[in-house]
Amino acid sequence: MSTTAPSPNTTLRIGPHAVQPPVVLAPMAGITNAPFRTLCREFSGGKGLFVSEMITTRALVERNEKTMQLIHFDATEKPRSIQLYGVDPATVGKAVRMIAEEGLADHIDLNFGCPVPKVTRKGGGSALPYKRPLLRAILREAVSGAGDIPVTMKMRKGIDDDHITYLDAGRIAVEEGVTAIALHGRTAAQHYGGTADWEAIARLKEHVPEIPVLGNGDIWSAEDALRMVRETGCDGVVVGRGCLGRPWLFADLVAAFEGRHDDFRRPPLREVADVMVRHATLLGEWIGDESRGVVDFRKHVAWYLKGFAVGSEMRKRLAVTSSLEELRSGLDELELDQPWPVGADGPRGRTSGNNRVVLPDGWLKDPYDCAGVGEDAELDTSGG
Repeated sequence: MSTTAPSPNTTLRIGPHAVQPPVVLAPMAGITNAPFRTLCREFSGGKGLFVSEMITTRALVERNEKTMQLIHFDATEKPRSIQLYGVDPATVGKAVRMIAEEGLADHIDLNFGCPVPKVTRKGGGSALPYKRPLLRAILREAVSGAGDIPVTMKMRKGIDDDHITYLDAGRIAVEEGVTAIALHGRTAAQHYGGTADWEAIARLKEHVPEIPVLGNGDIWSAEDALRMVRETGCDGVVVGRGCLGRPWLFADLVAAFEGRHDDFRRPPLREVADVMVRHATLLGEWIGDESRGVVDFRKHVAWYLKGFAVGSEMRKRLAVTSSLEELRSGLDELELDQPWPVGADGPRGRTSGNNRVVLPDGWLKDPYDCAGVGEDAELDTSGG
């Protein structure tokens, strides 16, 4: 592994786009919508790359109403980054050409990392790289249809420890013109359990030196991000669950890569409460309905309050609020002068592991047999 410390102001190149510092917000279903991306960008000072939640290529081509809302970007979002999910090369190609021809985004990321059953049972997400010819066909359609728009991909190590695919997938990506690769150092079977394999990120970097490799997995703090770059030699980091309830983590990441290690944020509960209300407000404005925005925000409450002394009854009450007034009133009853809790920078979000990966019948019999995979395998809704 590399022991070289990342240099200050390290820049990641994604096609024509300079990403400085080399920090990317991971696409997360139901999380990385426009309001959350706005918060993260505000804390980062506009630095970094912030990717949309997963957009299904079939739904995009069919102009599904929900999908068209999900690909809406704020005027300040530059570059505009869309993550696409698809199983059928023809449909992926249509979606990419639609994005290019209509100017809908400046960067396209392809999802080959999602481990959830409704995706893998169709042969998509983290199941797909096992079918090498199918992966190649999708990448070829995407890159050719994208024109000048850079295409990247995010993947996992493989389906399970007996079906590791990331090195083969990385080589195929290089051969088909993919601009960069992000690797989550877990298999699909691990979901989010156990410890991410950073050694795999280092091996991938050595295997495909032609293009940038980004590391993903177990980045809970800015120090973790620097350590990943130092230990693996990767060109940047992708941050997912670590920023749940902590959009200010991107301020810490910018400070860390710029060498300002004494400038990390440890907000007291009063500041956290203000961010919570702003987050819920942005969701309501985006959805067009305050109550629906607050309801959508409910899933974030536990993440924001992690580690703070908040009783179980109040946590339950805050998790069922349906108006901004109700949310603010509940938060105002807390001991808002509490400092940032010790240990609150640690793991958050889903941690289950050792799951049986749900796959199409006979999927593992032959990595080169792609019969039966086509348009019918496409999901018709976006967002994961």
